[in-house]
Amino acid sequence: MLFSLPFEPRQLEALALATAIGLLMGLERERRPSARAGVRTFGLTGLLGALSALLAEYLATPIFTVAGFVLVAAMIIAANIRQPEPDDPGTTSVIAMLVCYSLGAMVWLGLGRLAVMAAVGSTMLLYYKSELRGVAARLTSQDWRSMLQFSVLSLIVLPILPNQGLGPYEAVNPHQVWLMVVLISGVSLAGYAALRLVGARYGAPLVGLLGGLVSSTATTMVFARHARENPAMAPTATLVILLANLIMVVRIMAIAWALSPATVPLLATGCVLAILIGSVVIGLNWRQLAGQGDVPIPQTRNPTELRAALGFGVLYAGVLLCAAWLSDIAGRGGLYLLALASGLTDVDAISLSTLRLLNLGKIELTPAAVAILLAMLANLGFKSALGFALGGTHLGRQVIGGMLAVGAGLVGGIAWLLYNSL
Repeated sequence: MLFSLPFEPRQLEALALATAIGLLMGLERERRPSARAGVRTFGLTGLLGALSALLAEYLATPIFTVAGFVLVAAMIIAANIRQPEPDDPGTTSVIAMLVCYSLGAMVWLGLGRLAVMAAVGSTMLLYYKSELRGVAARLTSQDWRSMLQFSVLSLIVLPILPNQGLGPYEAVNPHQVWLMVVLISGVSLAGYAALRLVGARYGAPLVGLLGGLVSSTATTMVFARHARENPAMAPTATLVILLANLIMVVRIMAIAWALSPATVPLLATGCVLAILIGSVVIGLNWRQLAGQGDVPIPQTRNPTELRAALGFGVLYAGVLLCAAWLSDIAGRGGLYLLALASGLTDVDAISLSTLRLLNLGKIELTPAAVAILLAMLANLGFKSALGFALGGTHLGRQVIGGMLAVGAGLVGGIAWLLYNSL
């Protein structure tokens, strides 16, 4: 029991923390002169939440906590009815007070760290009211569909799929396959949302970075076409294409770290070399951008569209089966050949399937890392060909120089892995 001793320092700490949480939220509310509750009211509400939890624990009944919650709600609602805020129907203040009270109770119950995190998040939501309204106003119907479709992919479809290996080699796990679909869709959606929010205001570097998160292939195609139509835009197109494909390397590293951290040290040599060498080339191209106009935004497909998600899921499952089969009958050579072939058009599918087989124990660590690096190398070769085919000889020469630089780093990593595996 908390009261086995007359006084415990942690009791005072809990009361002080609950009050501090209320003061933090109250400071934000104090910015609004018409608000019915400010620093003192919110501070006392946080303290009241902790005291009600104290009494409920001491008397072994939750009635005090429940009664305090109802009392706070009734008082703030009554205050808003008697003197409503001119620009707010009062719902925000009511919810904020109840959150403050609940966080105070959480502190007394030993959930202080979680309560502080929730308090900071709640205060940010209250503070950024106008910014959030601006974001909502800029969202198009496609943006809303993207968010709703991602919710369907992650919250409805994923939980109902069986979580067990099926088919030959038990390589295809429906739950794991769809989890990879959600992962790639989520990364793409984040980049897509950032592109929509920032637009072209921050120039080529940011467009290249975010375009690489959404789709480095789409970004390469769009800017290669722009460079053909407007040759003066070739330096900008080169920078965006190279940066988008360099981000592809970073993205694969991040995915590997999330799914199989043991592969990261093996991938690091090739990827870090690729990033360092590629950054030098990008820096040289960056100096040529003085006087360039606005940078166009690549028009990419909805990254969470159900058809696209199903297509990637089928591709991923197919590559997974082929990788398991080729690894069984042809060993490392079969896996490497598949990585080169499938990496030409989609590096994500072969990378994810390789990591999945590694986690299942069907392939070893070094072959898995080599296969991923080979897939990225093949993907860079395909993008170089796109630069020539869509952007013309001038752009193609500039792009291939940067791609060769990035590819040299990957080749160095592959050579190092193969040498150490002998």
